[in-house]
Amino acid sequence: MSLLLRLVRTGCLVSCGLGLPALAQQSSDKPDEVFALGEIVVRSSDEATQGGTSSTVGAEEIKRTNRATLDDALRTLPGVSVGNTGGSRNERLIFVRGFDRFQVPLYVDGIRVYLPADNRLDFGRFLTPDLAETQIQKGYVSVLNGPGGMGGAINLVTRQPTEVFEGEARVGLEAGNRGDVTTRTGYLSLGSRMDRFFVQGSYLTRDNDGYYLSRDYTPTDVQGAGHRDYSDSEDSRLNLKFGYTPNSTDEYVLSYTRQEGSKNAPYNVDQPVRGITPAPLPVGASYQRDWEWPEWDLEGLTFYSTTDLGGGAWLKTKLFHHQFDNVLSAYDDYTHSSQTVGRAFDSTYDDTAWGGTLELGSDIGERNTLTSAFHYRYDRHRDIQLSRPDINSIPDPTETSRERTLSFALEDRFQLRDDLSLVGGLSFDRAEVLSASRTSTDYGEPVGSSNAVNWQLAAIWSPTAGGEYHASLSSRTRFPTLFERYSSRFGTAVPNPDLDAERALTAEVGYRGDLGPVAVETALFYSEIDDTIQSLNVGVGLSQNQNVGDGTYAGFEIGARTDLTDSLALSANYTYLDRDITDPVRPGLKATDTPRHSAYLRLDWQATDSFSIAPSLELSSSRLSDSAIQPADPTDVSYTRNAGFGLLNLDMEWKASDRASIVFGVRNALDKNYELVEGFPEAGRTFYLTTAYTF
Repeated sequence: MSLLLRLVRTGCLVSCGLGLPALAQQSSDKPDEVFALGEIVVRSSDEATQGGTSSTVGAEEIKRTNRATLDDALRTLPGVSVGNTGGSRNERLIFVRGFDRFQVPLYVDGIRVYLPADNRLDFGRFLTPDLAETQIQKGYVSVLNGPGGMGGAINLVTRQPTEVFEGEARVGLEAGNRGDVTTRTGYLSLGSRMDRFFVQGSYLTRDNDGYYLSRDYTPTDVQGAGHRDYSDSEDSRLNLKFGYTPNSTDEYVLSYTRQEGSKNAPYNVDQPVRGITPAPLPVGASYQRDWEWPEWDLEGLTFYSTTDLGGGAWLKTKLFHHQFDNVLSAYDDYTHSSQTVGRAFDSTYDDTAWGGTLELGSDIGERNTLTSAFHYRYDRHRDIQLSRPDINSIPDPTETSRERTLSFALEDRFQLRDDLSLVGGLSFDRAEVLSASRTSTDYGEPVGSSNAVNWQLAAIWSPTAGGEYHASLSSRTRFPTLFERYSSRFGTAVPNPDLDAERALTAEVGYRGDLGPVAVETALFYSEIDDTIQSLNVGVGLSQNQNVGDGTYAGFEIGARTDLTDSLALSANYTYLDRDITDPVRPGLKATDTPRHSAYLRLDWQATDSFSIAPSLELSSSRLSDSAIQPADPTDVSYTRNAGFGLLNLDMEWKASDRASIVFGVRNALDKNYELVEGFPEAGRTFYLTTAYTF
């Protein structure tokens, strides 16, 4: 480590650091490279907040802290926590004030990324180095953004060029606590902006051999010390953009994105694995699944436009076509070398989505703006199952499901006074299953549909004394997935085509502004959740998803930043979150995967004009996760409490010139052994080194 520190000096005063990067970056000083047509959270010097609390993580901060995946980039923000599904899928999760990936939609440049079968997004597959910024809306999400914003929204905004010719190249390495290089990252971006046209292209690749466990980890029969078995992955993304700007108000953009990924899934270190754990197994235990994903690919083609219609009116459009290709392979045992037994298969998802958004708005008088939006989305899911691929080449009949989603939304913004604005929104959403699990010879499951009415009210007060206060009340929903409606779970579940939407009624009051020398953003929030989808027993060995659960999510978050000296800044945030959920059959049901207390502290020191250093501390209280072994009584649930933790990080940057920089740092510097979910230890001490050159 000492040798690397002598070779690498870093420098950059992180504009906010804390997870409150939002305080600096949500001002009117929006970076020019942000693709404006892809935003969902908009601020300007003459426009108040949309009505809720939002956070923004910029490209420079992501680079300075080497947070290359989406879950890692957002984990230090107030109101946000990350997790892991554990189990055989082992997917990375993001929770916004307790709401999960089904209730917080993910967008790329304002277009929702939705997996038609089950929407089980793995946030670890989404890379960040090619982004201009990442926007998070918490609680209140405008109905103009379309269906699904029950608990918030996450939007990845790509870059657009600002110069006649510009580019950036990066090469990065990561190493574990044994000194072995584990990850290699490459990134290249080129762009050009002329009077009426611009072009932008970027390519990003990340080859990850997996991570190393803390030296404090205690080895088991399933997982030894050192390298975490089956934690490897490989991801890349190509982004191309062509824009036409005929004048100062209108813009027309065609964008293409190709994202490719593959990954393994680590085993639970405490549970049996075929080929390693001998029989007989302990009572209640069972062998884990031997799964991997050789393909996890997304492709999208999108057209954006904004046109000034004159008289204070405008029209915006977004038209898209998405393709999602996913292959899940199940093997005979832990070696992943053969697929011969009955539980071995290749499951291929071939999914297509297309649709668009029309937004029409107009200023009605000097103080009133009325905006309407229409959203249409068509999803087709094709499931191709090949059992025992080593001895069978004929797949099962292809099952096809089709779904249509529509939304009509209206939002009115009224400037009651120069310092007070009111916002009201109303939308009607509908999800129609057109066919479910249909094959060429079978009409499949009965179809169903769901309707939902969403509404919201907000008041934003910006007194002349400074700062901004807001209060909002929002009732939003999310529709069930095809998996929740129709999955038979290998014959143990009864489909329910008529599942209704889940609903959250959320109230929030908040403030952002300066209290003396300290920049502050804070919010108090409360959500009542109704009609949550829970699995109920409906017969011997049978269950069914029904709208029977409810609960409350309540909490408080605050972030602050202050300049201690001309070269020293301190930033911090804290979140308190209390979640309570109920189930009529399982009285002991509890909320899992999120801590009650979390905090982040960061000190930014600009040591010289070209060198800076920034130590930071991530703090989390304990959290519950579902135990791997559950009681025989299906009405009972067993939990494991995962201990809280504190992670010390160190980020540095040396600016060798105006164009070249070297970033170096260490994550989990004290090599803390910790888990987000039972049986899945996280990475120990990790070093990183990134060189960047702009031109």
